[in-house]
Formats: sequence, C-alpha cells, structure tokens
Amino acid sequence: MHPVHPVEPVHRPTDTARPALLDLLRRTDGDPGRRILFTGATVVTMDPALGTLTTGDLLVAGSTVAAVGPDLRADGEASDAAAGAIVVDASGTILVPGFVDTHRHAWQGQLRRILPDVDDLAGYVGTTLARYAPVYRPEDMYVGTRLAALGAVDAGITTMLDFSHNSRTAAHSDAAVQALLDSGIRGIHAAMGPHFGDWDRQWLADLGRLVDRYGGGTGLVTFRLAALATAEIAGPALAFGPGLARVAAELGVDVSVDAVFGRASSAAVLDWERAGLLGERLTLIHATGLTGEAWWAIGASGTRVSLAPTSEAQIGLEDAVPAVDEALAAGVRPGLGIDVEVALAGDMFTPMRALHAIQRMRAVNAARGAHDGDGPPDRITTADVLDFATRQAAATVGLGATTGTLTPGKQADLLMITADEINNLPLNDPIGTVVLGADARNIDTVLIAGRVRKWAGRLLDVDLPALRAEAAASRDHVHRAAVATGAPGDGR
Repeated sequence: MHPVHPVEPVHRPTDTARPALLDLLRRTDGDPGRRILFTGATVVTMDPALGTLTTGDLLVAGSTVAAVGPDLRADGEASDAAAGAIVVDASGTILVPGFVDTHRHAWQGQLRRILPDVDDLAGYVGTTLARYAPVYRPEDMYVGTRLAALGAVDAGITTMLDFSHNSRTAAHSDAAVQALLDSGIRGIHAAMGPHFGDWDRQWLADLGRLVDRYGGGTGLVTFRLAALATAEIAGPALAFGPGLARVAAELGVDVSVDAVFGRASSAAVLDWERAGLLGERLTLIHATGLTGEAWWAIGASGTRVSLAPTSEAQIGLEDAVPAVDEALAAGVRPGLGIDVEVALAGDMFTPMRALHAIQRMRAVNAARGAHDGDGPPDRITTADVLDFATRQAAATVGLGATTGTLTPGKQADLLMITADEINNLPLNDPIGTVVLGADARNIDTVLIAGRVRKWAGRLLDVDLPALRAEAAASRDHVHRAAVATGAPGDGR
C-alpha cells in the first residue's frame, strides 16, 4: 500500500470568487509569458525522479510545466518565476497528468452505446463498420469526432489518438481533423481507409496532404498512419506490411496497427520482425491471444502496445483477457485506450479499474494453479495502472517527451481532481484515490498546453444545447440512411 498522508483542512476559494479568476486566466490564454501557480495540492507527477508531493506547488509558464516543489514561492530558484503568477489555491485537490487515450474510433461518437451488449467482434463489425460507416457524410465525421473529443476532455483525457478508419473522401478527413482542432484536445489523427462501402481510395494521399498542411509533428494535432494487422477483416489494402511502412517512413509518421490478436496476427508480427518493421515507432493494439514467439519479438524490438481492457473483455477479442501479463513478461509497459464508445464507456477511470481487477483476479487464480506457466504473475498496483494511463500511454503514441508526466519542460497537460468530495474524502492515498475513487465529477480543472479547458467542473467553450441537437440530428441521419440503403446490420 502507498503511505497514508493526512491532509490539512481545505481552504479553497469560494465558488463566487472563481469566475473572476477564470476570467483572468481566459484573458491571458495564449500569452507565452503568462504564469499560473497551483499551490497546496497533492502533486502526483508520475515522473519517477520527482514522485508524489503530499503538499506541493506546480508552476505553469506559457504552455509548459516550469517547476514542481514543496513551496515554490520560498524556493530560491523558482521564487522569481513564481512571483507575479496567477495563483490558484489547489488545496484539497490532487494534481495529476492528463490521461492519454491511446486508441479510440472517435467518429462513432454519435453512436454511443448503440450496442451496449454486443456479442462479439463480428457483431460490432457488421453493425458499425458495414451498416453505419458507409453512410457517414463529412459533417457526421465532424460531429462524432468532436463529441468524442469533448467527452474525453470532460473526463480528464488531454491526449487522444483518433484511429480514424472512415475517411471516405478528403472532406471526411478534413472534417475529422477540424473536429480535433475545434475541441482543444491534444489529438493524434491516425488515418486509415474504410473497411466497407464506396470510398475515394485517397487515404494515403490524404495523409500526406494533411501532414504537409499541418506540419506533421507540431501543434496540438499530429498524425499517424493507421492499418490493420492482417487481411482477414477488410482485405490486403489495409493490412500493415512493407508497403505501408515505407509510406509512413516517407511521411515521417509513426504507425498504429489495430485488430492485433490470435495466430494470424502472431504470424504477421514475426513477418514484420523478419522485415525489420518492428520498433518503438510501431504500436500494436489489443495484442490478445498472441504466441510466445510473437511476444518475444515485440519485447526485443521495443514495439509499443496499446491495451483496451474493457473492449477486449466485453467484446471478447480472442481470449477476452487484456494482455497485460504477457506485455509485462516481455518487458513492455503498455498504454491504455478506450476503443469504441458504441459499446463502452468513454472515460479512463473505467478501463483503469477493469484492468486492475481483471489482472489481479487472474494473478490470484494463477497462484492457485488455475493456469499453466512458469509461476503466477505479480499483482499489478494502482500505481502501475495510472502509469499505463499517463506516462506509458504518452510513450505508446510517440509523445513521451511531450506529455504524460508533470515534469518541468513538458507540456502543461494536467488535471486538478477534488479530493474533498463525498466519494474521495478523507484523502489517504492519492494514487489509489485517482484510480479507484475518482470519476469525471471530481475533475475540477483541465489544462491542455497551459490553456484552461475545464474549470470548476464545467467544460468551457461548449454550447451544450447546440451540441445535443447536432449529435441527435447526425445520429438520426445515419440511422435513416442506413435503413434506406438496406445496409447489412442488426436491423435497428
């Protein structure tokens, strides 16, 4: 267990004082010289060298974290920088890096929970990808992606990889990217062509155009190439291999590969190893049911792995067990992702808790001889799970030097989580509280690149009535169009 840390009584500013503070923060947003000093918080940096401060301060300068310490105004080196900063009394809260979602199909946002009890992968593919995806217009791409991104920010996800596999035209691609830009999230547009239906076959040219237009690795929105592991679902054109790897290298982008599970994917991994395609610029998604040889190749090459614990368990991907033990045994610390909101929750608390529970259940059963092997795995901790959702997740999507920890010099992507509300008080273990106690209602403040995106529990710059209307109208169009075209599906 983590040590118990008693906390002093809370003396945060009253709610009536906070609008003036927000106004000051908003008026100075984007000013590279603007400094914000968070004081009196429990600071969970997720940086192994900095650890957790029971009571500490954090200074934001422009878009970056400038300093972390027990009392920055009394610190000789930091005091000058802290002088004149906008002070936010963060007592009674936990400061933590923003969560990083390593894998989500954001365009499906308006179809949230349309398949809450989906039976298997074929049910998801037949309904969402074969029935609804082909009738999406560019405006539907925009609405779904923006809705997913705003929901992510509201739940404390400051970085989201959007595996955008419904880019049927250049206009569809542009709409998905614009939605990320308009949401204010740190977004990664991972572009892939659709599985089914008519489309312009412009996917790879579009990705090159977008990289040229937006600068590839700069700004809040960056880019990756997305592909599938094998030709089983959608044919060879979307399957990763030397051709797509060459395109990614020419564009200077990394690659995310979905549907990595089972023996066919295991064979593909070994093919990629022989071709020299594995490595830290490649991320494999799910990785359930892989052979030991495939895991050895993944670990030896430094290839990244993205787990979607609720997706793997609920949809039943291969053996339905998130492959955290296999990853750790291979020397891989994975990142976490959401995957599909059509059947799953869209926050990071749910997969963190699911992974924590599933792995520990599996470890107990292994210790009782329920599984063969070289010995039972160690039980993962809440600190492991939070690491997977922040630091490791950032590395998994190629942004480990940018975000994922509250390290001076990194981007100020951070959350202020209330620890004094009914579900969290009294604060005894900050990491345990974040992973097992907190939920979206406790996320008081969200900063992305130093800009305030959520304040006093309210998402900023969102016209909620308009968003409701847009999401409902888009959903209704998609449903009507799917029915009119007679697309295959579940008959809804």
